[in-house]
Amino acid sequence: MMSNSSLVSYTKISPNKTSPRNHIIDTITIHCVVGQLSVETIGDVFAPTSRQASSNYGIGPDGRVGMYVEEKDRSWCSSSSANDNRAITIEVASDTSHPYAVTVKAYEALIKLCADICKRNNIKELKWKGDKSLIGQVDKQNMTVHRWFANKSCPGDYLYRLHADIANRVNKLLNTSSEKPSTLKIGSKVEVIGTKYATGQNIPAFVKKNIYTVEQIDSNKVLLKEIISWVYVKDIQIIEGE
Repeated sequence: MMSNSSLVSYTKISPNKTSPRNHIIDTITIHCVVGQLSVETIGDVFAPTSRQASSNYGIGPDGRVGMYVEEKDRSWCSSSSANDNRAITIEVASDTSHPYAVTVKAYEALIKLCADICKRNNIKELKWKGDKSLIGQVDKQNMTVHRWFANKSCPGDYLYRLHADIANRVNKLLNTSSEKPSTLKIGSKVEVIGTKYATGQNIPAFVKKNIYTVEQIDSNKVLLKEIISWVYVKDIQIIEGE
């Protein structure tokens, strides 16, 4: 029997589901709610049968996780029966306008929830190429988006452009090996490789490709002196030591 996430703090099972799903869970589909709704309000949205919509999980702006369809069942979420039968669907509270941004707490909860889903369903690695032609080819890509199945902007450009970061961060949680290079130290000169997501003071930010100085080291991320922003070690290249 399939299990459900222990990260759930609120449950309101929707009648809008197909029980049981007809495919093993091998995919994750992230959606945006289009509204900074609490997990309770998301549950209310999915409660009426007239709505004809649901998701397995939802994440509120405070980072709490709600469950509306158990993992053993298929939610009605992605405008695709084939996708919803094989995917765990997650609705994330977001702004109501482009690019449909989510809060830091919601984003961090999303990373943890995705890792938890992968661990319990034997998904060894999240794969993302942003390639609609790879739908169903889970050995190459096992993340999908609603916009591939319907004329929608979901999950919004904010989350869409972070899918590679989501996969990378989840995979780091799935792999317990150390990711910090032994030569990395305070004062090291490093280069940010491309435009990458970083953990800033209050909100997610994007750091430009450039040479920076390491001010602090905290587990899998470093604080860059010149811009006072945190960047994940995986997103940097060491130029020189002290």
